Amino acid sequence: MAENVQGSGGGSWSKWQIALVIGAPLAIGATAAAVYCYSKSGGDSANKCKDGDEKKKSGGSGEKASVSASGDGDPSSLQPDQTPLEKAQASKNRGNKYFKAAHYDQAIRCYSEAIEICPADKKQDLATFYQNRAAAHEQQGKYAEVIADCSKAIELNPTYTKAMFRRAKAHDHNGDKLLCLEDTTAVCILEGFNHQQGMMLADRMLKEIGKEKAKERYKNRVPQLPSGQFIQSYFSSFSNDGISQKADMPPVEDGQELRGYLKAKQLFHDGSYDEIVQNCIEEIEYRGKYQYEALLMKATFFLLMGQAEWAVPDLDELIKNEDAAKKLRANALIKRGSMHMQEGNSAAAMADFAAAVEIDPENPDIYHHRGQLNLLLEKVDEAVKDFEKCNELNNDFGLAYAQHSYAKYRLAMLQQSPLQMQNAMQMLEKCTTRFPKCAEGFALLAQAQNEQGLYVQADDNFKKAVMLEPDNPTAHVHRGLLHLNWKKDVAGAIDMIKEALKIDEKCDFAYETLGTIEVQRGNMDAAKEYFENAIQLARTEMEMTHLYSLSVAAEIQSKIAKKLNIKPQMPFT
Repeated sequence: MAENVQGSGGGSWSKWQIALVIGAPLAIGATAAAVYCYSKSGGDSANKCKDGDEKKKSGGSGEKASVSASGDGDPSSLQPDQTPLEKAQASKNRGNKYFKAAHYDQAIRCYSEAIEICPADKKQDLATFYQNRAAAHEQQGKYAEVIADCSKAIELNPTYTKAMFRRAKAHDHNGDKLLCLEDTTAVCILEGFNHQQGMMLADRMLKEIGKEKAKERYKNRVPQLPSGQFIQSYFSSFSNDGISQKADMPPVEDGQELRGYLKAKQLFHDGSYDEIVQNCIEEIEYRGKYQYEALLMKATFFLLMGQAEWAVPDLDELIKNEDAAKKLRANALIKRGSMHMQEGNSAAAMADFAAAVEIDPENPDIYHHRGQLNLLLEKVDEAVKDFEKCNELNNDFGLAYAQHSYAKYRLAMLQQSPLQMQNAMQMLEKCTTRFPKCAEGFALLAQAQNEQGLYVQADDNFKKAVMLEPDNPTAHVHRGLLHLNWKKDVAGAIDMIKEALKIDEKCDFAYETLGTIEVQRGNMDAAKEYFENAIQLARTEMEMTHLYSLSVAAEIQSKIAKKLNIKPQMPFT
């Protein structure tokens, strides 16, 4: 199976759904609500709040947004027999009027008076007054005061989400990302993950924190090759790249000593990858017969080690050299485009694929890999077209046929078409009979059956995928996730996923999945260890950013759950 079809996530759970155990998706564009709606509000300070003084400063009733001196705004309306709480509420009401008129200094004085008057045992009211005063400070950009007042409000009312979110925004302004994330996480948990602005802010904090951590860690990482199984799986995603097929190996005479690229090619087919780069370098330095093939193979192995900066010069040189075979140049563009996609630059990725089409329009690998990128970009209709083109050019490429079938299934899901859904499922089943040795066909059919609730059939097909490729760990991980969803068998699922690590101890997909399960079980130490293992294996800075985001989210969730005395909920229990 080609691991990159499913992605490192191995499923449809989002970062927040996994790491923070939420049940609702993150809104992409939350609508803006009214910023301040104060039927209940408040503030702190020992200053007095007088409408008469304010009228002098504002220029009387003719000034824009002037505050009325009648009703609640008139201090003469306060009755001698009012209780302290009633007097405090009256001061708060005057503060609200000043706030709405954008007279924030006067609003602060009124909220401060309310705090001074309010009885100490009226904690809910006091919390409101402090929160309102924080709102006025926020309008003035006084974020230290915002944090102080919100903290007091939360001390009085520990589940006061409005104060928490306001404090979170103040922390964001001050650049305190972790403190911001703690408050937004608390807001999201307390409001059942229905606070859209909180979700969006928390997601941004996770990305920024993850990016900062990954940037430093990635700079100091020790490059390493992935497992041999991963390398084989990667190369199998190309029908003909010009370097990995045995048919491309020139005949070798008995006793002939292999050097340079031919030696690298032999090592590749023997599964001995450590010296491939050095032999390619030798071929390039001596301008050997196979220097272009050596450039491509050397760059490919640098990409596999997560050393994109070392791969790019070779890819660039090959792409611009018109003397090189167009198949090699197109493959270099495919790999550079995929590298751009891993870095989050989809525009550059698609530009490289368009250039590859210009160079070698009949190359099926271009459309196969562009189809995968279109799936990642949720451009499912474009992915279907690319896979169709790939199959037209090479009708015997089982992997591409399987992915074409699955893309059609995804498109039917999006269009909610029962007829297209039926046709797509039939196409997936046909793939397994037409290409009975293609493990990916069985795995993708199982994935679709899992989503359809056909658990028994899905399990059978994952088993077949395992039998076809016993050295491929990803089917074990997907099967574990199936059992988690189907039987709610956490222990059994973990055992299946750990089986993947027995096969390939460098399976980052397995480590990440185990980490997310341990988060949901509340085993944060185990989760962090799994995430750390995955981080060590990350091949790109973007992968590392994602993993750090998961790890940080898990740590913060655990901290907030303990603070609020809330047990993390598991969606599979």
